[in-house]
Amino acid sequence: MSRRRFALIGAGIFGEVHAKAYHAHPGVELAAICDISAERARGMAAQYGAGRACTDWREVAADPDIHAVSVVTPDFAHTEIAVGLAQAGKHLLVEKPLAMTVADCEKIIRAAKESGVKLMVDFHNRWSPPFAEAHQQIQSDELGVPRFVYLRASDTTFVPLTMLPWAAKSSSLWFLGSHAIDLACWLLGEWPRRVYAVAPRGVLRELGVDVPDFYQSVLEFPSGAVASIENSWLLPPSSPTIFDVKCEVIGAKGAIHIDTSSARTLQIIGEKGLRYGDVIAAPVVHGEPKGFVIESIRHFADCVLEDKEPLVSGGDGLEVTRVACGIELSVQTGEPVLLERA
Repeated sequence: MSRRRFALIGAGIFGEVHAKAYHAHPGVELAAICDISAERARGMAAQYGAGRACTDWREVAADPDIHAVSVVTPDFAHTEIAVGLAQAGKHLLVEKPLAMTVADCEKIIRAAKESGVKLMVDFHNRWSPPFAEAHQQIQSDELGVPRFVYLRASDTTFVPLTMLPWAAKSSSLWFLGSHAIDLACWLLGEWPRRVYAVAPRGVLRELGVDVPDFYQSVLEFPSGAVASIENSWLLPPSSPTIFDVKCEVIGAKGAIHIDTSSARTLQIIGEKGLRYGDVIAAPVVHGEPKGFVIESIRHFADCVLEDKEPLVSGGDGLEVTRVACGIELSVQTGEPVLLERA
């Protein structure tokens, strides 16, 4: 396998996951890491053996020897960078959400199509073993026709108040709900026709981040199936995990229950109390990064190296954003929103 040169835009917490994945891939040379903080870019480049560090993504776009790029900037800062990189002929892995408006998603997709580059959105939960198994069981008709999906993806207040300095420009809907929307639609094999949602504010606003405390969203599908999705940034920081992810799928003949955050496969009790160790998302095994968040990035790298189409497309990212925008509109109007598609 000949090595290809990859770059990374965004040296934050999840940017490091991309750096780990590329550093460990035998077919990838991590050529550059870019971040608005020169210190972060230099530090991560040194840690993961990147060829250089920079603070302007245009420097990456202008390098003819860079083949592919991960865009791991904040939720609201994908469009200009992704369009510019696509126009420069770089294959793209863009963190979720692809963009925060339908029009911006369409710009990115159009730029990638016109340049003939691959575009993947990093909906990495599709590589999570419990969800992959659920998808397989649904496809095999083990459960019968799926009728109802319940999904909960929530974080502790540490995320909006400490981890994300840009939390006020996003929300639990965009940061967490984009994953949950994608999972519900992937499991059901269809996109919703109508959404209804509520999103009260108050607690987080008083704490200095003026975003909804939580979203409760109902998605109605053409088949008659319904998904109920909960996303919040209100879990107490004393929780044993920073996130809480649960799912239930009920079909005509059976059901599946998933709990990826408190299954207690690994419990650690120390000076800071009880916590649940990570065994499936991004564990390190014998010094090597493993887990489904690594596997999705590795899949993108393999697609570039082997000239294959990614399992998640830009179109998937567009549809998730369409649903999220419908949810936001429903919150504003207090009414159900019919989702229009071309």
